[in-house]
Amino acid sequence: MKRNTFIIFITIGLYSAIFSTSAYLTYSTSVAAGAHSGIDECKHQFAWERWNCPESALQLSTHNRLRSATRETSFVHAISSAGVMYTLTRNCSMGDFDNCGCDDSRNGRVGGRGWVWGGCSDNVEFGERISKLFVDALETGQDARALMNLHNNEAGRLAVKAKMKRACKCHGVSGSCSVQTCWLQLAEFREIGNYLKIKYDQAQKLEMDKRRMRAGNSADSRGATAETFSTVLDTDMIFLEDSPDYCVRNASLGLHGTEGRECLQSGKNLSQWERRSCRRLCTECGLKIEEKRTEVVTSCNCKFHWCCMVKCEQCKQVVTKHYCSRRERSSSNTTRRRNRRHRR
Repeated sequence: MKRNTFIIFITIGLYSAIFSTSAYLTYSTSVAAGAHSGIDECKHQFAWERWNCPESALQLSTHNRLRSATRETSFVHAISSAGVMYTLTRNCSMGDFDNCGCDDSRNGRVGGRGWVWGGCSDNVEFGERISKLFVDALETGQDARALMNLHNNEAGRLAVKAKMKRACKCHGVSGSCSVQTCWLQLAEFREIGNYLKIKYDQAQKLEMDKRRMRAGNSADSRGATAETFSTVLDTDMIFLEDSPDYCVRNASLGLHGTEGRECLQSGKNLSQWERRSCRRLCTECGLKIEEKRTEVVTSCNCKFHWCCMVKCEQCKQVVTKHYCSRRERSSSNTTRRRNRRHRR
């Protein structure tokens, strides 16, 4: 498994009370694949943000060093939980598991005017149940951070359900479509990522009653936590701490800052958010925008020759890219520093 794959399961022994070893091995491959899809989607959604889903963030363990409770942590938990559920559900419907297949529990019922349930619905209930056992098992604590992580895990799973789509097939004489058979299927994972990114932007910061929280694992402390968490919807993301300054490097937090990051200024089909990336990553972080030109060699003017070969020419193209770089210090400042050294 790659270094940057989420650590979402610890040891086989941890799950022995839940699964047999063979069942664990059956599901763990899909769990790892789902976690990796969560990584990829996280990196896509934050590609042009100051926080760009760095490797340091891609660990769901609640080890003390990693127990941040920021808005970004909430997204990491939600998207990874969604990825695991999504992959388990898809693989179930594809027949990869002996004990799972399509969800036909609604089949035969009237769904609405002119259509009935039928076909092979994706079994999200199975995906939800198994992913919950795997991902939520990491949260062994009872404190506010553990509860926050569990809440955001659930928000990710609910996002998968919220984006399910109804697909239908027509039946009738001469294609009249007098009756439709319909089933539920998973949306593209990108749609779920887009949905959770909106939830991230709308995430709520919970203000805990610190006086009551100091009571530790007492009834009063647990009551304060329960009261606070009861005020938010299950579908909403929550966080407890403000985010650090992602402009600057912070080795202790595993943050690299925005110096050296690429940004976009021009190009086809760029969104307004992408077009503003240089201002967001460079200018607003006190860095300058540096333009670099590089020569790229690509295959072009390819032609098919009988039989059976494709020959291409090698074309050179100059590509302009933009990066954030440190501003040069003024010559006057340099002179002052030199004068100080001479005085010493």
